[in-house]
Amino acid sequence: MTLAIVLAAGTPAAGLTTATGEPLADRLADQLRRAGADEVRLAATLDEVAALADTAGGPLLVTGTDLVAHTAVLRHLATSPVGPTVALVLTDPPVPGRTAVREERGQVVDAGPLDALDGDATGVFGGALRVGVDDLPTLAAAARAAAVGGPGSAVDRLVAGLAALGTLIFAQRVRLLVAHRVDDEAGLVAAEAAVTAVDEDRAELRLSVKEKDDFFSTYFVSTWSPYVVRVAARLRLTPTGVTVISVLFALAAAVLFGVGGRLALVSGAVLLYLGFVLDCVDGQLARYTRNFSAWGGWLDTMADRAKEYLVYAGLGFGVSHAGLANGWALAIAAMTLQTVRHMTDTWYGALHDEAARRPRATAGASGGIGDRLNAASTRVQADTGSLSYWLKRTVVFPIGERWALIALTVALFNPLVSLIAVLVWGVLAFAYTGALRTLRARWMRVPVLDTVDATLHRDDGPLVRRLPVVRPMGPLTLAVIAALGPAALLVAALWSDTPDGLRWAVPVALLVLLAGGLGAGAAHNGPLDWLVPAALRAAEYLFAIAVGVVGDAPGWLIFGYVFVLTVHHYDLTARLEKRQAAPPLHAATLGWDGRSVLLTLAAIAGIVSIGMATLGAYLLVVFVASVVLAWFVRPARGARASAAPVGAGGAVPR
Repeated sequence: MTLAIVLAAGTPAAGLTTATGEPLADRLADQLRRAGADEVRLAATLDEVAALADTAGGPLLVTGTDLVAHTAVLRHLATSPVGPTVALVLTDPPVPGRTAVREERGQVVDAGPLDALDGDATGVFGGALRVGVDDLPTLAAAARAAAVGGPGSAVDRLVAGLAALGTLIFAQRVRLLVAHRVDDEAGLVAAEAAVTAVDEDRAELRLSVKEKDDFFSTYFVSTWSPYVVRVAARLRLTPTGVTVISVLFALAAAVLFGVGGRLALVSGAVLLYLGFVLDCVDGQLARYTRNFSAWGGWLDTMADRAKEYLVYAGLGFGVSHAGLANGWALAIAAMTLQTVRHMTDTWYGALHDEAARRPRATAGASGGIGDRLNAASTRVQADTGSLSYWLKRTVVFPIGERWALIALTVALFNPLVSLIAVLVWGVLAFAYTGALRTLRARWMRVPVLDTVDATLHRDDGPLVRRLPVVRPMGPLTLAVIAALGPAALLVAALWSDTPDGLRWAVPVALLVLLAGGLGAGAAHNGPLDWLVPAALRAAEYLFAIAVGVVGDAPGWLIFGYVFVLTVHHYDLTARLEKRQAAPPLHAATLGWDGRSVLLTLAAIAGIVSIGMATLGAYLLVVFVASVVLAWFVRPARGARASAAPVGAGGAVPR
């Protein structure tokens, strides 16, 4: 249940009436109901807000009485998926008494009077915010503290107090819609005229497109995908339904790439492009219809990776089917590279968010190359649409560019050229982003792995948790060492005419791999320790590939096993973004150490193919069972428990 509060305290707009003669506060209350609020209350003081926050059982919407906006603005605020607590942020010029804000990466990292932000303000508070359930106690505390008075309206003091207490607040921008805060009759008339001048539905359709997307998505997809969004909405398709259709398109493209022949390759390229369009449409449809869900977000993340890796499989099979060598090897390399890249992307994003939430004085000393790189990156990102802006967004090889490159190279050449092109650009992009992020991270000096369950995101198993801790070397150094043994074994196996003769080296490589576990119990607070999960992923994948080569396992089987591992690890990173707990059956996945030990035993016994197939199938079953438990069984049980009456299977009276 969502409760909305219209706060009248401390604003000159409390007595204003709209063009239709109704009080502005009453119109806001009606808009809040249409935006999704189940109940709307008028509050005269901040003490009333604190009392309501104490008893609220769901999210709380709070607005001042001086806001003139489209109803869609309030609906977007109420349904925003970016975080539990979100504040409306405007680009209006700051005026005395209004709270100015400074945001980084979509987070409000500072809020208060304009002069208190030392010229770093990026916007002004729009007079409305949504507070998540977990932040309600902090909201109540901020309301009571702000009730004693101070400069600005009550709602301005409230959001400044909430930010001062360390609440993670995300920014909700208005963009193509209209929202203004008014102080007098003239301002009200002007704001109402501005609202009337904008076609709300048309603006919402355009707003469904990401504000800042990649070059290919912006110019070759988003120019016409909103028309598909409107058709999908009229057909009452859900974002999840569109996601499933996009998976089918990618699967059909992968099959055609495997079949080969010019017609099949060109047809596959077209289907791949259309599948990517639908991949964009599912998110745009969710934003247009405000149909967000945790399940849909998780499924979209997992489907994106599954589609891409299915395409790699189709390309690998196509190369082998055409009689060319190394098709599966190239597909495995592309998947491994892309997964490790994604792991670094995820954790660098978490690092950057953590740095944004901390005072600048603790984010690293000023000056130096890291400071200059950070300033240069900020300037380029702000210069939207410039050549440098598009080069920066394209050189990192985002998904739109990857799919475009695959489609073009397959249609014009063949799957072999496509896989080589993906690998070359991917390696260059990884080197570029890795070098710059390393320098910037050393400058920021903000740990991030020590803010989460490091054991979970390292994916440690029971063996590693029992190993002694080697603190002087640090967890990152040990994780890199862990990857060197499997890498050496893989190189030796690929160069050997009789890789089966290297079975004796598998236990040696395992021992080197397990060195990564010696840092599991150490503090992960170094400036580069955000790289540990990616290094461990690389170490485990390299070990599995090396064991497969030594054991003469088929390329498709090695690909399938590593694919299952990537699905498991993407599940962990998707949970990281939502700060969720471990999957229900996480312990049953055995950890990177347990899985590697089992592969080693299979290599010693000379049954690598059987061992890899059995372990991969087991992990896939565990993953599917975990998904069913996490997203269907447990929520259903929770819903039944909350709906059960007292004394009839519900809470027992005391």
